[in-house]
Amino acid sequence: MERENTMEQAKARLLQAAEMHVAFDGWSEASFQAAIADSGVNPGLARALFPRGGVDLAVAYHHAGDAAMAVALAARDLTALRYRDRVALAIRLRLEAADKELVRRGSTLFALPHHAIEGAGLIWATADAIWTALGDTARDVNWYSKRASLSAVYGATVLFWLGDTSDNNAATWEFLDRRIENIMQFEKLKAGAQKSPGFQALMKGPLKILERISAPKGTSDLPGKMKG
Repeated sequence: MERENTMEQAKARLLQAAEMHVAFDGWSEASFQAAIADSGVNPGLARALFPRGGVDLAVAYHHAGDAAMAVALAARDLTALRYRDRVALAIRLRLEAADKELVRRGSTLFALPHHAIEGAGLIWATADAIWTALGDTARDVNWYSKRASLSAVYGATVLFWLGDTSDNNAATWEFLDRRIENIMQFEKLKAGAQKSPGFQALMKGPLKILERISAPKGTSDLPGKMKG
């Protein structure tokens, strides 16, 4: 346990030290080496903790933001909020705690073709963190559809936020509300269609297949399994 704590402390020190360099050098090897020098962490240990240097630091920064969002959301009283407003609050807390320039540099990094899949995975992880923090209990195909929809909303909102120059990012929060409203309208339309006899007859076969899909039980079970 003591060794684990020491490792986590070293990770935190390196990440904190790197942040002041990323605005100038991006999530790069230069920032990684500067973080080692500033933090005093042993270079061998630093490389063991972040084998890819700046890329792994960027991943760690993203995950730290997800964790901070979950803590901030848990401290809020959500009982008076509609579910859509809880989702909007979670995204807002996630972005308000982030440094825009560091996120911009991360977005540039994960837009590169050889990092794009990992970048998409990080957005999915944020959507999963939000739904988990909000107590989502879906274990069927809805587990996936919820995260897919929220990933699209979150990704679009981040891009808008990066270019937002309005006071307190007011334009971003308005954009976010519109995107969530779009999702709500789609869900309402989908629910209505699913109740129609024609839809049930047409989708009888595909729906049987979808019923067999279950949510993953852990990271080793990703992306989930078919029942039966």
